Amino acid sequence: MKYILLMFGTKAGVDTYRAWTKKDIDTHMAGLKSLANDLHESGELVAEQGLTGPEEATVVRGQKNGMPVTDGIFPESKEFLLGYWVVDVATPERAHALATRLSTVPGPGGAPTNMPIEVRQLANHPLKWS
Repeated sequence: MKYILLMFGTKAGVDTYRAWTKKDIDTHMAGLKSLANDLHESGELVAEQGLTGPEEATVVRGQKNGMPVTDGIFPESKEFLLGYWVVDVATPERAHALATRLSTVPGPGGAPTNMPIEVRQLANHPLKWS
C-alpha cells in the first residue's frame, strides 16, 4: 500500500526554522537523510521532496481570457505544505510508524520537532479517461 506523508508547517514555524543554528539545521537534515537512507535500503521509499518556502507558492485558478489566473499565498493561510514522502508499506501501522519517525527528527538542541505529519493512502484506482 502506498501512503503519502505530508509535512505541514506555519509561517511562524518556517521563520523559526530559518533562525536555527547551522548545527541544529545540520542535525535535522542528517536525521531526514538517515530516514531516507533506511527507507531506500528497505525498499519502502518511493519518493521524497522538500518544497521551497511558502512565499514562493502560487495559487492558480481557472482562466480569464485564455490565461491562468494566478495569485500568491494568502496571508490568512494557517498552514503550508513543506514537503512529502511517498512510501510503499505493508500496513497502515507501518506508515504511522514512519510518520512518527519523521515527526521526531531532531530540532534545536536535539529535541524532537514533533511536526504534524498527515498520513494519507494513495488511491489505488486509476483515473478513467474517456
